[in-house]
Formats: sequence, structure tokens, C-alpha cells
Amino acid sequence: MVIKQNGERQAFSAEKLRNGLLRAIEKRPVSVDKINRLIDDIENRLRIDGEREIPSRRLGDWVMQGLKTIDHVAYIRFASVYLSFQDVEAFINTIAELRQD
Repeated sequence: MVIKQNGERQAFSAEKLRNGLLRAIEKRPVSVDKINRLIDDIENRLRIDGEREIPSRRLGDWVMQGLKTIDHVAYIRFASVYLSFQDVEAFINTIAELRQD
């Protein structure tokens, strides 16, 4: 189960994750195979972790880590939704952090 930020619990959905990732890589030179591998990696981490419930924040962090190695533009796109960017400064700060890595 995934514990959302509002406390709601819902079953983990690889399909929901895939849809979000596909939106992030839209019109980017990223293969669907890479996205499928990232989803497989996340599902494996969930199994290894062994927890019955996982905070959505941890799941989102895993996605961000994976996207950072796949495509920086997709990373920023996903981050803008996941981190709920409110202004241009949030974009600039995230890009600056990405450049430092």
C-alpha cells in the first residue's frame, strides 16, 4: 500500500507510475524499455523493503533518483509535479541542484 500525503492509502499501481513516467519523457529520446526497467527496479525495491506500506514521498524519491540517471529534462518535468513547483524559482533551484550532481 502507498500512503499518500493526505493520509489516504491506495494499492501500488505500476500502471499509474508508468503513465506518470511516460508523460515526463514525452518527446524525449528515452526508450520505453528504460522506463520499464525503472519500474521493475522500483517494484524490486518494494519487495526487498518488505514493508506493507510505503509513504508516497519515498516512492517519489526513488522515481526521481531513477529519472536523474535517465534524462534530466524528464527529471525536471516529473519534479515539477511531484514537488509541486509554485514558481520559477523552484525550477531554477532544482536545475541548479541537478547541475551540481
